[in-house]
Amino acid sequence: MNYMKLYPVIGYLLLTACTSTRITHSWKSDIPTKNYNKILVLAISGETDLATRQKMEDHLVGDLTTQGYHATSSLKEYGPRAFRQLNEEAVVNKLQNSGFDAVITIVLLSKEKERYYVPGQPYYSPYVGYYRNFYGYYTTIYSRIYTPGYYVTDTKYFWESNLFDVTSKELIYSVQTESFDYTSSDMLAHEYGKMIVNDMVKKQVLIKKELVAKDSHPGNPAFR
Repeated sequence: MNYMKLYPVIGYLLLTACTSTRITHSWKSDIPTKNYNKILVLAISGETDLATRQKMEDHLVGDLTTQGYHATSSLKEYGPRAFRQLNEEAVVNKLQNSGFDAVITIVLLSKEKERYYVPGQPYYSPYVGYYRNFYGYYTTIYSRIYTPGYYVTDTKYFWESNLFDVTSKELIYSVQTESFDYTSSDMLAHEYGKMIVNDMVKKQVLIKKELVAKDSHPGNPAFR
């Protein structure tokens, strides 16, 4: 078997085995940390992709619940047109009447495709074991030179989440993330929710409350 031919494949598998989402920037205001009682999770998207919206909301709700917070999906609470054609005062009143004192938004800012070339043999190896005779050297180098490369197209998704205080209407926290091609919307939502909540707890945006069983929240894929 020519193991050198497997290196590009192995490299690609290692790359895709890693998490597909990473935080590129996050910010916290100087406003003192507040103990929120009820948080609304609102993914802002078109009505053509309600399934992904529901998953994004559910997983973030689940991860907030794991931290001891009372959180609710906007889609489940209000439906797909929660605040359409409402002015600011009406929106705030609607939230407060439902008991919400904070809102976390999820927005897909943009997505872009990136095409890059993966060489047939992506890195140099001296092939020391084959230098001892001409035939070994010749066949190894020939294989390396004539192993074709290939193009890979990845899609990058740029997301943003913001935490707003309903009473003061102030922006408390903002985070931007970058997601690469993911195997499923469930996987994306799972990674995203966990990453955002962990960052908010780390930056003390949220007060860490008594934890509940991690596997009991509605965003866990095992409960789908």
